[in-house]
Amino acid sequence: MIRLPLAMVIVLAAVGAATPARADVDSDTIAITNRLQRWTEAFNARDAAGVCDVFAPDLISTVPEALDGNRDALCGRLRAVLAKPELQLHYDSPDVREIIVSGDIAIVRLFWTLTAQKGVKSSVSTEAGMDIFKRQPDGKWSIARFISFTP
Repeated sequence: MIRLPLAMVIVLAAVGAATPARADVDSDTIAITNRLQRWTEAFNARDAAGVCDVFAPDLISTVPEALDGNRDALCGRLRAVLAKPELQLHYDSPDVREIIVSGDIAIVRLFWTLTAQKGVKSSVSTEAGMDIFKRQPDGKWSIARFISFTP
C-alpha cells in the first residue's frame, strides 16, 4: 500500500522536473527595453563597441537598399559613420510599440527617430523596424534578426 503513493510521488516529481520553467515575461520585457536604451546611449556617445554589443553573433539584418547583412558588416558601417566628426547624429529613445516574448525569442516592433546634422544642414527622420531578439547562452537578450522600413 505504501508503494503506490510513493510511486505516484516519484512520477509527479519527475513530471514537475521535466516541465520547463515559464519565463518571466515582465522581466524579459524590461531587460529588452534596457538593451535598446543602452544601444541608444552608446550610439549617441559614438561608442561603436557599445552599439555593436546588442547584436547577436549570428545577426542577419535587412535594411532598404542594402543586401542582407551580418554583424561584422553592420558594425563596420556603424563604426565608419560614428567616426565622422563632421556628422552629428542623435537617436531619441526608441518608441517601442510592442514586445512579444515567447521563451528565448522576443519580437519587438518599434520606431526610431534620428536627427542628423552636417554643418548647417539638419534633418529628422523616423524609421519603423522589427527586431527579433534571442536570449544568448549568457542570458543576455541580443538582436538576432532585424528589418527596418523607410516611410
